[in-house]
Formats: sequence, C-alpha cells, structure tokens
Amino acid sequence: MSETHKKIIAENRKARHDYFIVDQFEVGMVLKGTEMKSIRLGRANLKDSYARIKKGEVFVYQMHISEYPFAYHDNHDPLRPRKLLLHNYEIKKLCGSVNEKGMSMVPTHLYLINGKAKMTLALVKGKRKYDKRAAIKKRDQKRDFDREKNGS
Repeated sequence: MSETHKKIIAENRKARHDYFIVDQFEVGMVLKGTEMKSIRLGRANLKDSYARIKKGEVFVYQMHISEYPFAYHDNHDPLRPRKLLLHNYEIKKLCGSVNEKGMSMVPTHLYLINGKAKMTLALVKGKRKYDKRAAIKKRDQKRDFDREKNGS
C-alpha cells in the first residue's frame, strides 16, 4: 500500500471568514508545465480567487501562479483562467446549487498529492456582517477559556 503525501502550497484563509462552507470537492486542474514548476516552488496564491461554470465546464479565475523564474520563453500568464477537472455529476450538482441565492464557488486549498496538483473547491454561502462578528466573539471566548484553563 502506498502512502499519499500531501503538501499544502496555498490556503485561502479569508474564505472561512467571509463564507459558510456548505460542501467541498477535491478537483484537478489543467496546467501548463511552467505553472506546475512554479506550484512546486510554492509560488501560488488563492486570495480573491473564485470559480464559475461556463458552457458545462468549471474554471477558476484570479488564481495567481507566479511566472517560473528559470523559463527562457513561453512562460504562462499568472492570472489566466484555469480549467478544473470534475465529474459530470459533480458539475451538475454545483450548477444546481450555484443558481440558488447567495451561493458561489471558492477555492480553499491548493496542494500536491504524489506530485499532482489538486485543489479543494468549496461551495459557499456568504456571511453577513453580524455573522462575522458572532464568529469573532466565539473565537475570542474560546481563546480566553483556553488561557484560563492552561494558566491555572
């Protein structure tokens, strides 16, 4: 049996703060060679990225993968839309859910498993301002409780 080695390259922490995560999917991506080399160097960023369904295919936008520094020519565009690889039933499920009010798709993690780049795509619903304040208050209360517990 082979063990899978998972190396996290990028994480979208703001997504957990701004959205309620309803469902998550592990997806592959269609990448160029220089993009893959940059990802292996850890030069990717998921901040402000999102996914859309276009003509029955899912694409991720605003995902920044830096240019590969050792490529002489034919380097990639850092912000180009990238196609995501999902099963048809997953795309249909996402399409039905995204058409609901307030639902969207956001990548939360980018990682390597056994040399292959994968992404966690989350189906999310936007938080309102009071939801964010409640989450911050709950986190602060937990932190204070843990301090008191460990301090005494």
